[in-house]
Amino acid sequence: MSPQFQAGPPLPPRKLPRHVAIIMDGNGRWAEQQGLPRIEGHREGAKAAQRVVELFIDYGISYLTLYAFSTENWSRPRQEVDALFRILEEKLDEGLDYAMDKGIRLYHLGKLDGLSPVAKEKIKKALELTKDNRRLSLCLAFNYGGRDEIVEAARRLVLSNTPAPNIDEKAFSQHLYTAGIPDPDLVIRTGGEKRLSNFLIWQSAYSEIYFTSVLWPDFGREELDKALIDYSQRQRRYGGLAPR
Repeated sequence: MSPQFQAGPPLPPRKLPRHVAIIMDGNGRWAEQQGLPRIEGHREGAKAAQRVVELFIDYGISYLTLYAFSTENWSRPRQEVDALFRILEEKLDEGLDYAMDKGIRLYHLGKLDGLSPVAKEKIKKALELTKDNRRLSLCLAFNYGGRDEIVEAARRLVLSNTPAPNIDEKAFSQHLYTAGIPDPDLVIRTGGEKRLSNFLIWQSAYSEIYFTSVLWPDFGREELDKALIDYSQRQRRYGGLAPR
C-alpha cells in the first residue's frame, strides 16, 4: 500500500461512521475543465474510487456504497453510456483479485436489466466469489434508482404474501436491495450539487449529509478526512432531543 494510506483515520474508531455512501459527481465537468473528453473524466473517477476503497480499508470502516450509475443516466448520449459499461467491465476484472486479497465483499444495488450479458456475468461472478469476505463491504449502486428500489420492494412484498398487519418498516427493509446492510450514517456528495438525486432515499432518512464542491476525480484523503471530522461533530438525534 502506498505511503499516503498508512497514517490511519483522522478520528478514533468509536467516532467513525459504520457505513458511508458516496454520490460520485463531477467526472464530466472535471474532464471539460481539463479539455478532455467526458469519458476520460469517468476513467479518472474510477481511479478516485479505488483510492477511496483503499482509504476505507486503512480506516477500518465496514461499509462503503458508491453511486456509480443511476436509472436516469440511461438518458445520456449512447457513446458515454457504452463507455461507462466498458469501464465497469474492466474494473470488475481488475478489481476481483484485489477484492479477494483485501477481504472485500462486493454487493450490487440495482437492476441487472439493461446491462450487457458480459456485465451481468461479471457482476454475478464477483458477488459469488467475494461473498465470504468480511473486511469491507463494498456496495456498487449501478443501474440504481431510489424510487425504483422502493417500488420493487413493494412488488416483492406483495409476491411474498406477507399479511398486511405484518408489514412494518423492518419487513419492508428486508425487501430492499440493501437487505442486511445497515443504513448509511453519512452520505457524501461531491461536485457541488446539494441534493440526493434519487439515491438511497429510504435508507438515508436519518443519515448525516455532507456536500463538497470538489469534483470526484480530485476527491482523496484530505477531503474524506474533512467529511469524517464534520460527521463527528454532528448530533444525531433521530427525531428526539439532544442529551443534556
